Amino acid sequence: MPGFAQLGLSSWLVEQCRQLGLKQPTPVQLGCIPAILEGRDCLGCAKTGSGKTAAFVLPILQKLSEDPYGIFCLVLTPTR
Repeated sequence: MPGFAQLGLSSWLVEQCRQLGLKQPTPVQLGCIPAILEGRDCLGCAKTGSGKTAAFVLPILQKLSEDPYGIFCLVLTPTR
């Protein structure tokens, strides 16, 4: 299974994941992170606790670190 570095995340983000105890990406992260880093639209659906928030936040943080004025994102989350 690929790690966070193999998904295209910067080394500083990989280190932050490690410090937070995130050892391996979850299936939703494997599916979403590369697509988001490529600038593609992404729809992720997974159970509570599966890492959905990190799946969209990590690539957003990386893009913001590269160009804090050039990113636009929209995150839609349903409520119960």
